[in-house]
Amino acid sequence: MPSRQLPFDLAPGEALSRDDLVVTPANARAAALIENWPSWPAPVVILAGPAGSGKSHLAAIWREEADAAEIACDGIEAAAIEEAGLRPILIDNIDSGPIDENGLFHLINAARAGGQPMLLTARSFPGAWGVRLPDLLSRLKAAATVEIDEPDDMLLAGVITKLFADRQVDVEPHVVQFLVRRIERSLSSAIRVVDAIDRAALERKTRITRPLAAEVVNALEAGGGFNEG
Repeated sequence: MPSRQLPFDLAPGEALSRDDLVVTPANARAAALIENWPSWPAPVVILAGPAGSGKSHLAAIWREEADAAEIACDGIEAAAIEEAGLRPILIDNIDSGPIDENGLFHLINAARAGGQPMLLTARSFPGAWGVRLPDLLSRLKAAATVEIDEPDDMLLAGVITKLFADRQVDVEPHVVQFLVRRIERSLSSAIRVVDAIDRAALERKTRITRPLAAEVVNALEAGGGFNEG
């Protein structure tokens, strides 16, 4: 029986710099938008894409470049509204929970009055957010929107390779290509699978091979998790 060790439950330092961004046709328009700042087509920009599509990575690049303040969407306080007139504002995953509609309306107005940009990321466009305040909906409809497509093979392979590299693990290309063919076509699925494979390899003190990857993927598909025992 191969020796085992329990891996420490430490989240790897996910690399979110521009150099770590994998750009393919699936996210090229979104990447170009971030790179073209501050020459944006509108004061408010909405970046929409499925869960795990890389929105937060792009938002992190812009936040660093623009020195933007990041705020939550569920309770927008007067201090945040005041700040919106003084510096760029980022709201990441705005449709992940309840939206403070009055607060967001005043936030957008303050940003526009102060000539400051706002970047909102979401899984869908504003029409699907359930916004009821007509004035806010009008402001959101005036925003520039850019969509990130589902990952293509090139993007998925690049992200899988990057996720392993974030863990300081080298994986052979044929293992990466196997995963691209087998897993669900989403970056969130890639994150989950890479984490499970890395944990299995650490526990068994073995390198990551295609058979190990296949075993983990099969286990995830069969039961929603990998049985490390």
